[in-house]
Amino acid sequence: MTRTLVNITIPVVIKKLENILETYPHHPYHEALANPDVRQTLIAYILSRIPNQYITLDEEAKPDLLCSDSLCRSLESTSRIDIESIIHKGIEKVVSEQVENIHRYIPEVVDPATVASHWFG
Repeated sequence: MTRTLVNITIPVVIKKLENILETYPHHPYHEALANPDVRQTLIAYILSRIPNQYITLDEEAKPDLLCSDSLCRSLESTSRIDIESIIHKGIEKVVSEQVENIHRYIPEVVDPATVASHWFG
């Protein structure tokens, strides 16, 4: 039977990132991090700064069993403040690095009074 090495830290980091990101304003944070490349950069930044935990699974194992409740709780409680601090730093760093590129995939906020349909009723 072939076994696969699985990083179980990734789902926990993604869950924490989603929760923390909810506290940030929509523009530009949510819009910038909606880009998959930017989000992957942020996740890589976070994972490279925290201890990762791995398990091995049989290939037939179900994906929903990757992070059991007890395993996820132990990961989440490990240096919780440190992980949250790293996530905040990562969000600021990645978004500030992407400032020049953000205009490519985030449309500028348009004043509704200047939209053509407003002029013609």
